Amino acid sequence: MSSALSMTVETTDAGTPVSILIADDHWVVRESLKHVARGLRDWSAIEEAANFDEALEALARNPSIGLVIIDLMMPGADAFQGLQKLRQQAPAVPLVVISVHEDPEHVLEAIRHGVVGYVPKSAGAVQIKQALERVIAGEVSFPREILARAHVNQPAAPALPREAPGPAPLHEEAQVDLAQLTRRETEVLAALGRGEALSRIADTLDISRQTVRVHLGNAMKKLGTPTRESVIRLAVENSARLQQALEIK
Repeated sequence: MSSALSMTVETTDAGTPVSILIADDHWVVRESLKHVARGLRDWSAIEEAANFDEALEALARNPSIGLVIIDLMMPGADAFQGLQKLRQQAPAVPLVVISVHEDPEHVLEAIRHGVVGYVPKSAGAVQIKQALERVIAGEVSFPREILARAHVNQPAAPALPREAPGPAPLHEEAQVDLAQLTRRETEVLAALGRGEALSRIADTLDISRQTVRVHLGNAMKKLGTPTRESVIRLAVENSARLQQALEIK
């Protein structure tokens, strides 16, 4: 996967058109997601899985899968342990979670496990389409209203029960040197941490999307975050500090 929030979904490394995997135990949800996905691009195939084992089998069988949409609570997934298994089996494939959980803890924990999108099941077709459009375009998509609730309680970290330890934090807070960022880089990261799309960030700052990507790429290099998963985690986890930094820059 490339850096600076870019993702190529047109073809795999071998030049094969990309497939999508939709994993949910409810066929109605799968049908709805398939309908939305077909309206966004002409996938070479749309794979389906009704349980977690089927999802793993599909990934092993079809190397052209370039995007996974998965329910955290589907049979066999074990919530975040399932995400860990998916990341281990297919570390370069972008993951989007669709979930009944609409609390900041689940969204933040999903981010820490490397997902690039989180869609509440209560979302309508238009919201789902917008979220998938952003992911396919190489951005990330997280519900802004849920992240806003998380920021109220920062810097406290979410505490979800796990049977096995999750991934270690990307950066200890003391290691994140925000002072090295320019004001514009800080503005871009702060907006990203609030769940804003690059297009919205560009409009707010009155600059082009390409300029936003340049500032973001520079910030990623300075902070040692080579992938979009890592930079979104850093931006969300340090949202309060980013906002404080803007007040003194």
